Amino acid sequence: MPYYVFRITQPSPVLKNLEHQGTHEAYQAARQQVRDLRALALPSDKATYKLIFAASQLEAEERLHEHREQPVLMEWEK
Repeated sequence: MPYYVFRITQPSPVLKNLEHQGTHEAYQAARQQVRDLRALALPSDKATYKLIFAASQLEAEERLHEHREQPVLMEWEK
């Protein structure tokens, strides 16, 4: 399964815009692309860059659109 790199912008709390930036077979290449994109991003740019492992680009996009609950912080983690 390949690794997909996405640029994510969130104009509202409900809506996410995903832009496919690349597909890689090796984790190291995908990780390097994400690091390069983050380093080249302007400070005023509100976009985030994510790397996801999925069977297809459609599955990767669906996973990125899923709502995930925030983890509960334990007392010692605060």
